[in-house]
Amino acid sequence: MAQAVSVNFKLDYDVKKSMELACADMGLSMSAAFTIFAKKVGRERRIPFEVSAAPDPFYADSNIRYLERKMEDYKAGKMKLAEHELIEG
Repeated sequence: MAQAVSVNFKLDYDVKKSMELACADMGLSMSAAFTIFAKKVGRERRIPFEVSAAPDPFYADSNIRYLERKMEDYKAGKMKLAEHELIEG
């Protein structure tokens, strides 16, 4: 086995906690998850998932305008609301 080295970097606290929980659910440590990631990057010479500078479509101008119109309808009492049963998962 190759000599192990330490790598240090900073993460946002919430990102770290979320990753720890996800890793625990998979039976992995964060170190094992990062090792899997590093090996895949080294082997494939690419980031193993899509990385995009595209903004979140929720915040697109067209969606914001749609939501603003819906809020205006709601405030004016024009919005038609319907009840539905929740789907249990």
